[in-house]
Amino acid sequence: MTKVAIVTGAGTGIGRAVALALLDAGWRVALAGRRRELLEETAALSAGESLVVPADVAEEASVDALFARTKARFGRLDLLFNNAGSGAPPVPIEDHSLAHWKRVVDVNLTGAFLCTRAAFRLMKDQEPRGGRIINNGSIAAHSPRPLTIAYSATKSAISGLTRSTSLDGRAYDIACGQIDIGNAETPMTRSVAQGTRQADGSLRPEPYLDVKHVADAVLYMANLPVEANVQFMTVMATKMPYIGRG
Repeated sequence: MTKVAIVTGAGTGIGRAVALALLDAGWRVALAGRRRELLEETAALSAGESLVVPADVAEEASVDALFARTKARFGRLDLLFNNAGSGAPPVPIEDHSLAHWKRVVDVNLTGAFLCTRAAFRLMKDQEPRGGRIINNGSIAAHSPRPLTIAYSATKSAISGLTRSTSLDGRAYDIACGQIDIGNAETPMTRSVAQGTRQADGSLRPEPYLDVKHVADAVLYMANLPVEANVQFMTVMATKMPYIGRG
């Protein structure tokens, strides 16, 4: 039986890399994101069977429509990769706007919850029952950069979401794990090589890793039987200042 996945934020970066890895491995993949043209670019890069679904994970109706279209097209769901994410401008806490805070929370946390809820509803009632959810966390949950309070707070919350999902999923054969990624090379992170703010306020270049290694790691997690689970995995550039940061 060919397995089915939903990848959110599939139009660029990590989401695109993971979606292509799944497609090339024979999965059928629903590509979700806010910009149709980027999703179609992702779909065009693989001969695998994909479904382009423009969606905003922060909107309940949009998420429900995404999962309904996936079920109508593919009949089931074996994997959800909760990847869609957003950051806020790097400003001091006292200058951080409520609007930026709410948008980051809506996308990074509420979006992951809405997709997880929809996945549970589908996975628990399908035959064969169950599936897997992989959350894209961040090493920022453990060691934040300066001026990233909204992003770091939501990524810390994702770790709690992962644990609760993993626990509650046992009754329905739904496994849940998390991958924390450090300095994968994507359009959003290429500035890392030029200079990134450190804990002492300085700007220093940092190494990054090929996003392919992240996609390979997610593919490994995805291909496990539901009887086995990678609860948490960290994939990072070996020499980035994570251990010893500060």
